[in-house]
Amino acid sequence: MKNIILIGMMGCGKTTCGGLLSRRLDRELVDTDALIAAREGRSIPEIFAAQGEARFRELERGVAEELARREGLVVACGGGLPLRDDAMAPLKSSGTVVFLCRDPGETFDTVPMDARPLAQEGREAFLARFRNREPVYRFWADQIVTDFSSPEATVNAILEGLS
Repeated sequence: MKNIILIGMMGCGKTTCGGLLSRRLDRELVDTDALIAAREGRSIPEIFAAQGEARFRELERGVAEELARREGLVVACGGGLPLRDDAMAPLKSSGTVVFLCRDPGETFDTVPMDARPLAQEGREAFLARFRNREPVYRFWADQIVTDFSSPEATVNAILEGLS
C-alpha cells in the first residue's frame, strides 16, 4: 500500500489534515517534525538554536529515508523537507505526494507562528519564502489541493484526487 505524503508551507494544515486522513483511511500518521523532536528529546526551535538548520536538515533526511522504506503511512512533512532532493526523492518513490497549497498570507495571519523558527522574520519574509518554495512543492506534487474551507473539505479533496 502506497504512502500518502503531504507537503506544503509551514502552518498549511499538513498535520491537522494528516490526522483526519489517517483516521479515515485507518493508517498511521507520521509527522516528520514530531518524530525528529521526539527522538532528539527537544523541540524543533531548540534543535535549530543548539545545532543549526543544517543539522536539522540531516535529521530530516534520515527520517525521510526511513519512512520511505515503510508502507501504508500518511506522512506530514516539515515545510522545508521537499527542498532537499535527497530527502524528498525517497518519499516520492514510496507513494503519492499531495501539495497543500494554502494561501500563505491567510496561513500567516491565522496560524500561530511563535514556535516556527523560519517564520520569525515577519509576514513579508514568510510570503517570500512561500514564493521561493512553491515551484519546488509543485515539482514534487502528484496532486495539488487548494480547498481549505475546512480541514474536512481539504481531506475530501485529497481523497477525491487519490481515487
